[in-house]
Amino acid sequence: MSNLSPVQGLHHVTIMASDPQRNVDFYTRVLGQRLVKVTVNFDDPGTYHLYYGDHTGQPGTIMTHFPWPGARRGVRGHGEVVAVAYSAPASSQPYWEARLADAGLNLRAGTRFGHPTLTFDDPDGTWTELVFEDGAPVQPWPQSPVPADFALRGFHGVTAWVRDVAPVRDLLVDQLGLTEVGTEQDTDGPRTRFRGSGAGVGLYVDVIERPGLARGQFGAGSVHHVALRTRDDAEQATYLDALSAAGYRPTPVQDRQYFHSIYFREPNGVLFEIATDAPGFASDEPVEALGYALKLPAWFEAQRPQIEAQLPRLHSPEYRVDLGTRTLDTAPATEPITPSVKVLTAGRPAADARVAVLLLHGRGGTAQDILSLEHELNLSAFAYLAPQAPGNTWYPLSFLAPVAQNQPHLDQALATVDGLMAHLAGQGIPPERVVVAGFSQGACLALEYASRTGAKLGGVVAFSGGLITLDQTGDLRGLPVVMGVDPADGHIPLARFTASAEHLRARGAAVDAQIIPGLGHSINTDELNAARALMQQVAAQV
Repeated sequence: MSNLSPVQGLHHVTIMASDPQRNVDFYTRVLGQRLVKVTVNFDDPGTYHLYYGDHTGQPGTIMTHFPWPGARRGVRGHGEVVAVAYSAPASSQPYWEARLADAGLNLRAGTRFGHPTLTFDDPDGTWTELVFEDGAPVQPWPQSPVPADFALRGFHGVTAWVRDVAPVRDLLVDQLGLTEVGTEQDTDGPRTRFRGSGAGVGLYVDVIERPGLARGQFGAGSVHHVALRTRDDAEQATYLDALSAAGYRPTPVQDRQYFHSIYFREPNGVLFEIATDAPGFASDEPVEALGYALKLPAWFEAQRPQIEAQLPRLHSPEYRVDLGTRTLDTAPATEPITPSVKVLTAGRPAADARVAVLLLHGRGGTAQDILSLEHELNLSAFAYLAPQAPGNTWYPLSFLAPVAQNQPHLDQALATVDGLMAHLAGQGIPPERVVVAGFSQGACLALEYASRTGAKLGGVVAFSGGLITLDQTGDLRGLPVVMGVDPADGHIPLARFTASAEHLRARGAAVDAQIIPGLGHSINTDELNAARALMQQVAAQV
């Protein structure tokens, strides 16, 4: 552990849900949590972001949900948090057994590190647990349907499934200062517990090692990330520097209105956030009125009428208020993709998304390789689609070869992109809401597609690439393009990279061309940050 202050414990947990009204009803009326904030996903303002907690919404009590109506269920697997545990008074177990059984829930009783537990599924299948212990009290919500003597006391902790606990130990203990409590045998495998340095609630991160398990598939009921607490911006900045130096590639600081955040993954794939305690949920409305109205950050206020028109109607019975204006359609989504090309997907299903990114792999690479960028970009508003090139190459020769020598493969590759664009348009995502991104050969293909297509795209990201042809014409006014290259890259000559950027600018594109010494033929954090900023710009315009 460095000389950084140890992380105190959990700040919040964020989960994908499906039906927003069902979500509100369960967490307020069954679990008795207060709906402390109704806002939107800042990366996808047409989707609610719902926060539940104690009376004031203190860190360590906050469960948050992104509800995507009609979303398909996730599949648990390694590389994700699979369960969230609340702390309940030790004497409240009979009350909760009766209450949850009356709600029709299937209860599984157990014991963990000496404390009794109950496990059940929330309406979207998230494993939710109660740990019966006399933990630190919180500020009970006076209007809760659960009597104060039995009320939940914020989080106890979370459980993640991983292939290898060692990298998690390196992160939590060596980098973040948590203490390893011990290991006990669980029905799913050895459970190792880590404890934060705080004295309040939300102190534990449990990790179960399951080396033979497949990776989880994100969907309704999946935990998107778990946030750890830091006191203020200055302390967060020291963590940002330390995690960057240790190779975790954290994101830049994100303004989440009620806290500031950085995100990063540990090697198994679990997504963590470090969030500040301040400014808190009472920063834009008094404690007495928390959750009464839709709150938007200043940068979205000008779009309030359009945002409210997109949001499904939501009724909060305790407050007797209605939010949103659109009738909710919960019909299941389908996502047919042309059978002639294998396409891997991640993120939000296209039928439920309003923005998308096409990811094109390089020569010798795979769709699975390039799709892993979804973890790095970490923008939940997007549908991510990655087609697989036949034989792992889009065209046989260098992009600098005469075009005729790469035919008919080049035209077939362009047609693949065009077919996916048509598929997305059929799902309600027009070209101006699609970012086409690629690496190496895929970057060249992405640039060439943008140069040739008559449709206005949301943007193009070319990680180590250049235009295949420099003789195309047509108006590209306003097209955002992010390009990056090492000046010594043997695959992408600097002269061709520069000529490509100049050609696109001459046709009106807004080109951010980064020449990055020492990059090699790879992707670095600065490029990912630039790509993320472009994608956020596209999402904010919807």
